[in-house]
Amino acid sequence: MIRLTRAQVREIDRRSMEEYHIPGIVLMENAAIGATGYALYMLRGHYESTVCVAVGPGNNGGDGLAMARHIHNQNIRVEIVLSDDPSGFKGDALINWEIVQRLKLPILDEPPTSPRGLWIDSLYGTGLTRPITGKAARIVAAINTSHSPVLAVDIPSGLDADTGDPIGDVCVRAQTTVTFVAEKAGFANPASKVFTGDVYVGDIGCPRELVEGIG
Repeated sequence: MIRLTRAQVREIDRRSMEEYHIPGIVLMENAAIGATGYALYMLRGHYESTVCVAVGPGNNGGDGLAMARHIHNQNIRVEIVLSDDPSGFKGDALINWEIVQRLKLPILDEPPTSPRGLWIDSLYGTGLTRPITGKAARIVAAINTSHSPVLAVDIPSGLDADTGDPIGDVCVRAQTTVTFVAEKAGFANPASKVFTGDVYVGDIGCPRELVEGIG
């Protein structure tokens, strides 16, 4: 089994775009489509439920914004709660932010306290190296106390991709994690299971030769 460190993930992303000319927005869209399939499976036909997507400031948040669009297109109510000022979005995440604005999807000022049909955690990805604080920490607390099923996008927010241990005291506890390209190195740590739940690998279109060569 291939497992990737934080640095290897960045290298695969970079080389997929620079050497193979795969646009980043294509990789993000592939990630969102794949992860949305797992979200729909977790809803198990309860499409009258509300899905709440926790969105961070980077590309992981961009994945979540794209997922919100796909879930909305399935005629499922979706809410978005942002951890940071949206003026900080850039690149591919900004494109998806502009799309959800045009769709007029509901944006919450604070995380809901009542249960939802599903929470999607797209706050932070593998690049996180500092403890989660501020509004993002309040969102994580709402996720973990919601008594709702939780789907983590790529990695539970707050989990170190290399060690599999939480970075600080705040970390999402998911029932399912859809990780992209390959499992992360930290998932080999048995203690990570408490946070990841069941782990599935989603293909986002990075060349197999590149992944095997780096991994």
